Amino acid sequence: MEDLKSYVTKHKDRFINELIELLKIPSVSADTAFSQDVLDTADAVKTSLENAGCDFVEICDTPGYPIVYGEKIIDPKLPTVLVYGHYDVQPADPLELWTSPPFEPVIKKTEIHPEGAIFARGSCDDKGQMYMHVKAFEYMIQSNTLPCNVKFMIEGEEEVGSVNLKTFVENNTKKLKNDVILISDTGMISNQQPSITTGLRGLSYVEVEVTGPNRDLHSGLYGGAVANPINILSKMIASLHDENNHITILGFYDNVEELSLEERAEMAKAPFDLEKYKKALDLNDVYGEKGYVTNERNSIRPTLDVNGIWGGYTGEGAKTVIASKASAKISMRLVPNQDWEVITDLFTKHFVNIAPAGVTVKVTPHHGGQGYVTPIDSISYKAANMAYTETFGVPAIPVRSGGSIPIVALFEKELKSKTILMGFGLDTDAIHSPNEHFGIFNYLKGIETIPLFYKYFVELSK
Repeated sequence: MEDLKSYVTKHKDRFINELIELLKIPSVSADTAFSQDVLDTADAVKTSLENAGCDFVEICDTPGYPIVYGEKIIDPKLPTVLVYGHYDVQPADPLELWTSPPFEPVIKKTEIHPEGAIFARGSCDDKGQMYMHVKAFEYMIQSNTLPCNVKFMIEGEEEVGSVNLKTFVENNTKKLKNDVILISDTGMISNQQPSITTGLRGLSYVEVEVTGPNRDLHSGLYGGAVANPINILSKMIASLHDENNHITILGFYDNVEELSLEERAEMAKAPFDLEKYKKALDLNDVYGEKGYVTNERNSIRPTLDVNGIWGGYTGEGAKTVIASKASAKISMRLVPNQDWEVITDLFTKHFVNIAPAGVTVKVTPHHGGQGYVTPIDSISYKAANMAYTETFGVPAIPVRSGGSIPIVALFEKELKSKTILMGFGLDTDAIHSPNEHFGIFNYLKGIETIPLFYKYFVELSK
């Protein structure tokens, strides 16, 4: 498909400029100050799908932000690919840490991206990766090489938990019927070594509150005589791991998937330099569950981490006080077969039970999602690997991600189809952080690779 490379080269500047215009719209779903911008972005996505060649595009209202749906049905007898992405972005704060304004995209060369990278909020997560699919679709329409049906479902609430997506999917199973779901909201190992994300961890997120006396107390008059909620919370949190960094909640590991030595050996083929990893994080050593290496600890093993903790006086100077309350936010990353609601219940019971006399404990669940694994012997995986192999010159390596995309498990449950995660971002792209960026190489290579997935998926499906 040499014409594909020629097409991408010929339209390179236009592809980049179109993405830049999309990135200029501050579609921050978490902040109502940007509500109109989010809606404007939905309109822009609708227009781009129409211009690319969809026969039907609509903006589907939800109680929150709309979902943009588009389709091109060339023959109902042929396979159907459903493309999922999101057009909303994370807040840009803290603004002072950006080297250029987050919604004024600029192209800068870096050591990893000598061809340049687009610096802007949403460039990699997920506007840039979503827009690769629009341009890949445009190529297939213009070259008359689209081998199957395509549906697009682009939402505007992914960064706030996809609150209305579940209802939309449940109410539109016929409209969304497909043979495979294609998502680019993940990354790959490097620009020289592509990878396919085959596993995602689930998530349970809770907030805990420990309450002692009915008001803040003088630490001299009451210290040593009443339970200090901050001291108690610290001890309770510390007890959640043992000396081997194993989580101590009864039943936590009951359904944990244990990978075979062969599977772990396959994972170990992924290039990884421990010394560079430590240097990049300014660490003198790594830390984690005994019996597992770093790339296993952050992908195939469940975790429990405190994301924030507060209580008492934290201002300038001293205030001798025993706080009435202390609180923390805790996230648990889960592996396949661990049900997030079961884990949340186990955590709640355990945390309440380990509280000593003198305090009361409240656990508030926030949100969660199931883990996911896609088989590497599936047609979709083989097609994706063939596509990567053709454009990068080397086969992709299957990797499991430490992150969570809860909607993937939802899609399989409601739509009865598997998801293939073809990400083109890099770990260094600073998603969710100041100075987020997406390499020009990665963006164009995605546009070049995606049509090959369609080609091989259809060929292997016959």
